[in-house]
Amino acid sequence: MELRARVLLWKLVLLQSSSVLLSSGPAGPATPGSSVVSESAVSWAAGARAVLRCQSPRMVWTQDRLHDRQRVVHWDLSGGPAGGPARRLVDMYSAGEQRVYEPRDSGRLLLTPSAFQDGNFSLLIRAVEETDEGLYTCNLHHHYCHLYESLAVRLEVTDDPWAAGAHWDGEKEVLAVERGAPALLTCVNRAHVWTDRHLEEAQQVVHWDRQPPGVPHDRADRLLDLYASGERRAYGPPFLRERVAVGADAFARGDFSLRIDPLEPADEGTYSCHLHHHYCGLHERRVFHLKVTEPAARPPPRDSPGNGSSHSGAPGPGAGDPTLTRGRSVINVIVPEGRAHFFQQLGYVLATLLLFILLLITVILATRQRRRGGYEYSDKKSKSKGKDVNMVEFAAAARDQALYRREDIRLGYKNNLLKERVELSHSPLPAKSIDLDKEFRKEYCK
Repeated sequence: MELRARVLLWKLVLLQSSSVLLSSGPAGPATPGSSVVSESAVSWAAGARAVLRCQSPRMVWTQDRLHDRQRVVHWDLSGGPAGGPARRLVDMYSAGEQRVYEPRDSGRLLLTPSAFQDGNFSLLIRAVEETDEGLYTCNLHHHYCHLYESLAVRLEVTDDPWAAGAHWDGEKEVLAVERGAPALLTCVNRAHVWTDRHLEEAQQVVHWDRQPPGVPHDRADRLLDLYASGERRAYGPPFLRERVAVGADAFARGDFSLRIDPLEPADEGTYSCHLHHHYCGLHERRVFHLKVTEPAARPPPRDSPGNGSSHSGAPGPGAGDPTLTRGRSVINVIVPEGRAHFFQQLGYVLATLLLFILLLITVILATRQRRRGGYEYSDKKSKSKGKDVNMVEFAAAARDQALYRREDIRLGYKNNLLKERVELSHSPLPAKSIDLDKEFRKEYCK
């Protein structure tokens, strides 16, 4: 049993030494060519500000003080004899910090401290138990490059020493180990992204190329080179170099859009935005076919800005030509004023209402005064009419009537009643005073 454990430990040492020799050579495969992820045709007017959009969140430079925690390896176990969900056994960051999750596995599960230098992430189990049986998964994470790789190994525990061994089932490695013997679960990945920690800022490059019309891609002119370290290099003809720019915080926002201001007809052509992240293996290219058009014609000046018509009735020089561009119509925009304008209009309304009320009161008072003056004029007129009446005529008429009544009419009476009536009628009437002013006033009131 001890002999087998020693053999496995020697195998582990040999794997580490061979990985060191392999890592001394070129790290990883050669850099692949950039792939075209987008190609679009854009059109801008001459004199305008052209913006060619080139954005990628994967190119954001998020340098911090935790470089070693950007890479991590962890082993998980699932499908054991007791069943249940997968559980974490051990994990280790690129700084060499190793963590075992269950106390019974402390000192029993081991990872090589130099795993992130030689690319050997194999897990060693010192003494295999019945509960160790199941599906083991080796998981590699790179948080900065957003990479994830996984490798599965199935462990079977047996009591027959002749049944111990390893074989491939078509999908994963199956390892049969005798109970109590050590087991080595192999997981090797020597890609440079897991082993070499280069200077990431030197591995991120963005450059813009320009192809004049009729020029192939392999003969394009370089315009700009941008590095995550902050270095910038400008190329191209001087008439274009002074008008092109990329934001100073391009790597902080992942926005490498090219701005050309102002745009000229000679700027027409094909522009390419190349994004290279050699450390994470990102190589992308975005192509823009830029076409420069003539600027829009400006409308001719008008004499009357209010309605666009001239003071003279004669038509303009291009009124009869339908091919000429007609000027734009003028739109009057009324911008509402502030609160002071509202109170001003309210004051106008209240002042008008107050003036109307004063006018109404004046009319009412004038009407009442006129009526009162009419009554006084009627009283004076009735009094003047009463003074003109001749009282002598009334006295004479009354006197004549009394004389007429005093005439002695001798009549034969049939009885005493008739006689009394006659005498009563011939007797003098008592004097009666008549107030003519009062009578005339009564008639007037009627």
